[in-house]
Amino acid sequence: MYENPETRRGRGAQSNVSGRYEPLQRVDFDDGWSRACESDLNSRTCWRDDTARSIITRNQSPDIPFDRSINPYRGCEHGCVYCYARPSHTWLGHSAGLDFERLLYVKRDAAGLLKNELARPGYQVAPVAVGVNTDAWQPLERKLGITRQILEVLLEARHPLYLITKSSLIERDMDLLHQFADQNLLSVCLTITTLDNELSSKLEPRATAPHRRLRTLRTLADAGIPVRVSVSPVIPALNEHELEDIVTAAADAGATAAHALLLRLPHELAQLFPEWLEAHYPLRRSRVLKAIRSMRNDKLNNSEYGDRFRGNGPRADFIHQRFEAACRRHKLDYGRENFSSLDCSAFVVPTGWPNQVADSRYKQQHEGGKCEDLPLQRELF
Repeated sequence: MYENPETRRGRGAQSNVSGRYEPLQRVDFDDGWSRACESDLNSRTCWRDDTARSIITRNQSPDIPFDRSINPYRGCEHGCVYCYARPSHTWLGHSAGLDFERLLYVKRDAAGLLKNELARPGYQVAPVAVGVNTDAWQPLERKLGITRQILEVLLEARHPLYLITKSSLIERDMDLLHQFADQNLLSVCLTITTLDNELSSKLEPRATAPHRRLRTLRTLADAGIPVRVSVSPVIPALNEHELEDIVTAAADAGATAAHALLLRLPHELAQLFPEWLEAHYPLRRSRVLKAIRSMRNDKLNNSEYGDRFRGNGPRADFIHQRFEAACRRHKLDYGRENFSSLDCSAFVVPTGWPNQVADSRYKQQHEGGKCEDLPLQRELF
């Protein structure tokens, strides 16, 4: 049976809108011959090797608390419809819509590239963020293990780091996280957007379910690993009412700090998110978009430093006041991360990494990437 784009199972985006750099614009149209194509588009996740020659990305943004990051993957199978990283997929000639979720690029040589960059003369140590653009523990990581190899290099180098994820797969690497925490080299953040499983399954369809993330948060906290929660993005008239409940649940699970960022819709997201609202919450569509504009100078996005994460206007101020009051009530630190307490003095130049031989064999067996039928992977239990 032909599958209506409004009911795509396991995908966040409702279309595959052409990227802003493409000379031609593609429009989906059902002429009666597209059933197989639609089914294929909806179910298949493809990956290929990324040809990047470096692994550490630098930024000079005044409203981001770190100046370097590592992203093992481009694109993300979690499919979060609100993801600000979606427009970056257009740089590769793909769509920020469905392509972002199903056409992934992987950096299988990331650990080797990282070792080389850390060994360069004059390298200055500062906390590095892992997985801030796309989730470093997305479903494909279970098979490839690239993020774990990166952690092994950073641990050997005694390099401070910041981890952010919405995946329970991070528990796989608890043995490494223990060692980072024991040396005061680690800060971990779990993103919890909603406690509503139904909303989560539509908003972030292949990410770990909310109650499972809370269990991961508790597991990390009980193990003595410092963990905070990101209540982001706050979407007015959709998950806005859950602010206090999420803070309470996170505090009960052992979080020590929290921050909240308002939804922003840069570039293609200004089309993709309204499409998603029309498909899943048509009666709220105009209300949600009007509320977003009220916090973004009558636009769907405001990219100015200082405002892009926080928004402006009475509604934005009230949201932050509510959030801060909830954090104070539960004795949680609030605001963006502060990495000044992490130890940057223990750094040593890495000499090798444990999985070098195994990874070399893996590359020989899987050269060229792979396109495969992957089942819907959502951590529920």
